[in-house]
Amino acid sequence: MVKILQATCTNGELILSEKLNSELEGKTIQIMIFEPTESSETIDSGESKTQQFLERVKNYSFKLPREYKFDRAEIYER
Repeated sequence: MVKILQATCTNGELILSEKLNSELEGKTIQIMIFEPTESSETIDSGESKTQQFLERVKNYSFKLPREYKFDRAEIYER
């Protein structure tokens, strides 16, 4: 099972942002620690992540002229 949670370190102890599943009770788990980046954002649902991705893509997109036509054969000529 893979699950990503956020936690805050306070006095050397990790305080999780949410409770763990009861299935993990008594089990030993592995933890990977990643330091937050400058643009750290809360981990949201998949739908929210999709919206964030599409917003970022808008920054790199542009409108093509009406007369533009994609020519696949031209690409393969190189």
